[in-house]
Amino acid sequence: MSFYDLVDDGHWWRNRGILLLNLSLLLALITSSANGFDSSMMNGLQIVPDWQYYFGSPSGSTLGMVNAIQNIGVLVALPMAPFVSDTFGRKKSLLTGAFIMLGGVALQAASTNIWHFVGSRGMIGLGLGFATNSAPLLITELAYPTQRGPITAMYNSSWYIGSIIAAWVCFGTFRMSGTTWSWRIPSLLQGLPSLIQVCLLWFVPESPRWLLSQNRDAEAIEILGKYHANGNTSDPLVVLEYQEIREALILETEMAGDVSYFTLFKTSGNLKRMRIIIALGFFSQWSGNGLFSYYINEIFKTLGITSPGMKTLINAILQIWNLIMALGGAMLVDRVGRRTLFVISNAGMLCAFSVWTVTAALYQLLGNTAAANANIALIFIFFSFYDIAYSPLLVAYTIEILPFNIRAKGFAVMNFSVCIALIVNQYVNPVALKAIGWKYALVYCGWLLFEFIFVFRYIIETKGRSLEQTAALFDGEGHADALEQAGYDAARHTQIRTRDYENYDYFSVYIDRDHDKIYEMRRVDQSHGRPPKSRKTRRPSERSIYADYSGYRY
Repeated sequence: MSFYDLVDDGHWWRNRGILLLNLSLLLALITSSANGFDSSMMNGLQIVPDWQYYFGSPSGSTLGMVNAIQNIGVLVALPMAPFVSDTFGRKKSLLTGAFIMLGGVALQAASTNIWHFVGSRGMIGLGLGFATNSAPLLITELAYPTQRGPITAMYNSSWYIGSIIAAWVCFGTFRMSGTTWSWRIPSLLQGLPSLIQVCLLWFVPESPRWLLSQNRDAEAIEILGKYHANGNTSDPLVVLEYQEIREALILETEMAGDVSYFTLFKTSGNLKRMRIIIALGFFSQWSGNGLFSYYINEIFKTLGITSPGMKTLINAILQIWNLIMALGGAMLVDRVGRRTLFVISNAGMLCAFSVWTVTAALYQLLGNTAAANANIALIFIFFSFYDIAYSPLLVAYTIEILPFNIRAKGFAVMNFSVCIALIVNQYVNPVALKAIGWKYALVYCGWLLFEFIFVFRYIIETKGRSLEQTAALFDGEGHADALEQAGYDAARHTQIRTRDYENYDYFSVYIDRDHDKIYEMRRVDQSHGRPPKSRKTRRPSERSIYADYSGYRY
């Protein structure tokens, strides 16, 4: 028995508990959109003439610092964020980040010089460090079992929603020439997601897995029952989830004991996890996407595109394309599988970037305008392959392969890897582009080949498993099987009260799910035994029971 045998297989919006749950998770999802807005806004502002004029057209190392400081702020927060998340809960860590980001936004909008601007972006990065560490954990640990893969994949894909808004806001304010509001308005709008979270996060439930780790079992069961079973805390799905989580926490404690950052590198299972997580963190930024995303203005100059309006328009359209492809990838994670998406993504990026390098060389060396046009098209093709795997799965895959006791710390390591990769990009890319132009792309071609070999060799498939079973895969099949058996045993012995099926009116039936027999049956009062309107109104778990026992007559 697995959770697939017990879940509601109807439309989720018709299930009140799941509907409320997904609406709650939206508040955590917008953290990624805020990150996308903050990160992408700098691309747009660097094209806005008033921003360039006000801050003295920063270039070289100063421009590198403007772009890198937000990630430096994230790095400062990363060692503290898992402690806050594990000690005080996912919600409080997310709220901490939201409050800090609001302060940074206010300072940025009021900036009077470039270093004031840099400091405010560092503060925004500090808040992002707390928020981006806890938000995906809350989503993964709270999501309905069959929706965990897609909805967690949507978290990182939502980055592009913020990116799109930033691109189009800058495209609009670009026309407000002669006023500082052309860059202050985008700066202020950064704070909108955090403001929404500060106002509404109080109504979002805490992670049941965190509650169980704090021995607050009753609260965890109540949340699982309310959002996964419409308030029925005795539902077999709730019992199975509770038992698997509890068993996983026990096994993790026995294996690891006291948890620290050193725990991440102690066992062979954890070493395998860290190898993949650190690699994916660097791959997510060193695949050539960093070259396009953060220095697209310099690339446009290389290709001879000088019109600010055309540059902002292409950038805005690219973000919409990225969102469409990323959400498409998120919807495929449980259909196609994680490993397949990674392999297709890396193979496609290698091919697209190699051809892009050739067209860039043709334009710079021969002035071939057709090659320049093809170069723009290839950027879209490249991001199509990047978006189907790295946008949805960078966060989702990292979190699901980590057991609870090291999940926050392991996720912080991935974020640390991303930040280091970004900082290197933001200092090296402008210097390399200026020095050797299109030849710099050859370095990425070689790196993309290495990425493909690594992904093909080390990424394992995780679809079709619960969060606890997925995390246990790296510790051997025995651990995954033990968790599955624990959940099975608990659900098997759960007593399910089913009411009035066809000619069995007014009986309360208790069923042993492991054996094809009914072991208790008693008559109930007619007023309490009203039959349901139709078979469709019953839970899927009950419908399967009715099918199994439809041959019995009493």
